[in-house]
Amino acid sequence: MEGEIKNLIKASVSVLASLIYCHFISSKIPKGKLRLVSLLPIFYHFITLPLYFSYLFPNAIASLFISWLANFKLALFAFDHGPLSCDQSNSLLQFISKALLPIKIKQNEKYPSSQTPQNSPKLALNLATKVLLFTISVGVNDYKDRFHQKLVLALYCCMVYLSVDIIFGVFNATVHAILHMELEPPSNEPYLSTSLQDFWGRRWNLMVTNLLRHTVYKPVRSSLGSLLGQWAPLPAVAASFLVSGLMHELLFYRVTRASPSWEVTLFFVLQGVCLVVELAMKRWFGGRWQLHWAVSGPLTVGFVMMTAMWLFFPPLVRSGADEHAIEECKMYFHFVKEEGLKWIGKLI
Repeated sequence: MEGEIKNLIKASVSVLASLIYCHFISSKIPKGKLRLVSLLPIFYHFITLPLYFSYLFPNAIASLFISWLANFKLALFAFDHGPLSCDQSNSLLQFISKALLPIKIKQNEKYPSSQTPQNSPKLALNLATKVLLFTISVGVNDYKDRFHQKLVLALYCCMVYLSVDIIFGVFNATVHAILHMELEPPSNEPYLSTSLQDFWGRRWNLMVTNLLRHTVYKPVRSSLGSLLGQWAPLPAVAASFLVSGLMHELLFYRVTRASPSWEVTLFFVLQGVCLVVELAMKRWFGGRWQLHWAVSGPLTVGFVMMTAMWLFFPPLVRSGADEHAIEECKMYFHFVKEEGLKWIGKLI
């Protein structure tokens, strides 16, 4: 554990130095190809950064936050787009926070967010409730030998949602407390989704959704607009899911240390194809026919969970990464408990 903490410190220092360079030097270079070239060493460093870590969770977080999200934000920054653009008037601390962390500034009423679902039920869970549910899930997993494999994978679906929302939520709360910025929630009750468009576009992992919208969806839609007209969004959606699948495949490779099986990529490609079909049908019917949310909700969530059980989780289960992740969670719980008791003992 001490060795991993040392690795974390080294990685953090190198990342901060890289972002200081981006803020003070790259930002002064004219936007476009020249600024992009100035960022190439940073892209390479961020891609290789997860190699610092031997534990699963730090590796996964570095792969997601740094290798994927930060690099995509810097790619937008090269052309003066996105949250790091010069017209955002970012201080150094704001620049580092926006580049490094999975946060999105809440839009004001004049520019409302397009990610707010309409006419849907509400069942919000706060951060403390999610932590409690995740802790219970880790405990239930100890008895997984007594359950059918499908139930275990369903439990994994819940644990993925809770862990992602907890990690993103903790960073959101930290940035809000330090910088007093109003931030978008990391997700918006994805278990209440009523369609694939609702799940992937408005509810699940909104930070990643927003980044893919600006780095993949909009450029592809714009380039195909003159050729396909009103149908240009459909291949743009498919391209976004393909890129997401490839980035997840890289993340899984880093975590499992096993050769890619391409099941994860296929999972996201399948979601993209099904979403394209859904959007085409909505456009064809013109919104005249729609299932009640009590029917469409379970169908949507059930489809995502079943395809995840088929394609998303098998690479993790085969490599034993699922067991390693749960054991690490227990180790972190124990570490926090021990440190907390020491801190309380010092106060007493």
